[in-house]
Amino acid sequence: MLPALVLSIMRFATAALWVFVVIAGAVQAAEKKPHPAAPPAATVSPRDAAIEHLLTERESPAALQAAIEQARKLDVSEQVILEARFLFLVDRHDDEAIAALLPEFTKRRAAFNLDDSKIFACKEDWLAVNEYVAAIAALNKGDKDAFKQHITEAFWLSPRQGAAFAPHIERLHLEEAMRSIKIDFAAEFSTINSATPESLKKLLGDKPALLLHFWSPWSDESEAAMPDFIVTAKALEANNIAVVSMLPENSAKILADARSSLKTLGAKPPGAWLMDRKAHPLARELRVQTLPTMVLVATDGHILFNGHPAEDSLWQALRKVNPAIRRPDLASGHTKP
Repeated sequence: MLPALVLSIMRFATAALWVFVVIAGAVQAAEKKPHPAAPPAATVSPRDAAIEHLLTERESPAALQAAIEQARKLDVSEQVILEARFLFLVDRHDDEAIAALLPEFTKRRAAFNLDDSKIFACKEDWLAVNEYVAAIAALNKGDKDAFKQHITEAFWLSPRQGAAFAPHIERLHLEEAMRSIKIDFAAEFSTINSATPESLKKLLGDKPALLLHFWSPWSDESEAAMPDFIVTAKALEANNIAVVSMLPENSAKILADARSSLKTLGAKPPGAWLMDRKAHPLARELRVQTLPTMVLVATDGHILFNGHPAEDSLWQALRKVNPAIRRPDLASGHTKP
């Protein structure tokens, strides 16, 4: 099991990697091109300011749409707008929406103009992203062979973007592995605030599913996301979903820090708060690689979802359990409709 701090850094790196890789390539390309001395910052044109805002907007879909409308008024090309929409969706882990961009990428594939682009260093990088979008569309349809074909072509076209493609390959491997996993609800785990063991079966009760929340006080992302988790946990409990927060490590130091973290959440934080077992840890069985991670488990022990809390597929899985469940407005404000 990797230390919690490393897990947190890995998750942050994965989320930011694509934007960094693509934009870094564009910067390298710009450095190779002769250009006149940069004008003073105060002379940035409204159009250039609109492009910068467009490419960096991450607040909400509505805010992005407002930025797009402003950019179009200033004659910003549709190529740049498509690039901004792509980066926005990548940043939000919205694979379904990325797949929906495929017709637009396909239509623009042959007409791509490198001079119009603001983030791609060369045409191969653009073509690689086309293949990547096609791969995500295939993955969403469950077409594993087409996914492999497109993602392999994406690697071939742009090897330096390979690290940005890798998480989806890992996701496919994880989903395949989870099909053979069945959680033993009779298993008992110690609670964080006492030595009293609790069984998952008792915590599940007569509820239709159990959500496992893997976290750590040593994970920066776990701590930053805790207000959002509390909102989510309360909403799920109100919809009859059992919620269990699991500490993957149980050294004396991390346990003390976990207890301190719990004190900041009030007298009765939602759900149960447990420590993973040392022998045959649940986190290892579920291949938890980053924190926080959420795992939704059906009453028969089969895995319905395993991944990052921000993923739309978590809520899709929850709605299959209970159609009345709706994604709440999170404390951070970073929610999706």
